[in-house]
Amino acid sequence: MSTSLLRRVGIGALALMLSAPAFAQDKVRFQTDWIPSGEHAMYYGAWSKGIYAKNGIDITITRGYGSGDTVTKVAGGAADFGVADMAAVLTARARTAVPIKTIAVLYNESPHSLFVLKSSGIKDFKGLEGKKIGITPGNSHRFYFPEVAKKAGTDPSKIVWTNMDGAAMAAQLIAKNIDAAPFYSIHYYYINKAAVKAGEEILPLPFVEVGFKIYAASLITTDKMIQEKPDLVKRFLAATKEAFEWAAANPEEACKMHVARFPEVELDDCMGSVKAVMKFVFNDHSKQFGWGKEDADRLKFSWETIAEANELKKDYDYKQAIDTSAVPK
Repeated sequence: MSTSLLRRVGIGALALMLSAPAFAQDKVRFQTDWIPSGEHAMYYGAWSKGIYAKNGIDITITRGYGSGDTVTKVAGGAADFGVADMAAVLTARARTAVPIKTIAVLYNESPHSLFVLKSSGIKDFKGLEGKKIGITPGNSHRFYFPEVAKKAGTDPSKIVWTNMDGAAMAAQLIAKNIDAAPFYSIHYYYINKAAVKAGEEILPLPFVEVGFKIYAASLITTDKMIQEKPDLVKRFLAATKEAFEWAAANPEEACKMHVARFPEVELDDCMGSVKAVMKFVFNDHSKQFGWGKEDADRLKFSWETIAEANELKKDYDYKQAIDTSAVPK
């Protein structure tokens, strides 16, 4: 074979190598924690945008049915990664040694809050004494409220809790059948929109405003995934970090892609949720410790609060339930 022909063959082979992907696409099943509302637009939008594919991940995203369900699905192998409240991860691990870990903190402050009507005259947690609050069985707002009340100088024994269907909670509040209702503050936009249509306005009372700062939503996977596929874990986290940064900078683009998948979600509701979510992701905590990383003191407080609320053994080594070493710097 002539030298020129060899050179042409070599150049051709090099071109093929350079045009090939840096790594094969890994199929990944990712389950969120709830219905695909606007608070999940960064995931679905990044799927459409190709952010996961760029990181060598052929992703499929499915909705969850609560953090507990997502923990169970990931632990059982029905999903590779998931979104779940850290309370669900810590509780499952402490009670039954479920081999699940938080691999990145998403909400470094909890969005737990109580919604009241401005027309009620209630302006703070002290104003809730003697009032009726709607609640669903097992709702974490009620578990955490004694700690919130202590910080706010409120007597929790003077609160009247009324069990009801969660789907009816907003309507019951707007109709003034209850005085307050538990919601994540990220849901303020669309619930207030419904209240305004009825001539009312929602006032959120965030738990975080009285110093109740615990970790909430987190990314999770199994111990086995961390041990056997560390590179995939790193790429998944890198892609998700980019997804959050992109959605924070481009909420309308992210939401248009999200609404294209889920037409039942209104664009303005989606954008309201995305903007609200980002306050719990990018803030002073993330500036100090970085996206996805934890602070030892806040992690300890989160564990103590969750252990108290769920009657867990307080001497449990909660640190074995979190490993954020693969989070990109």
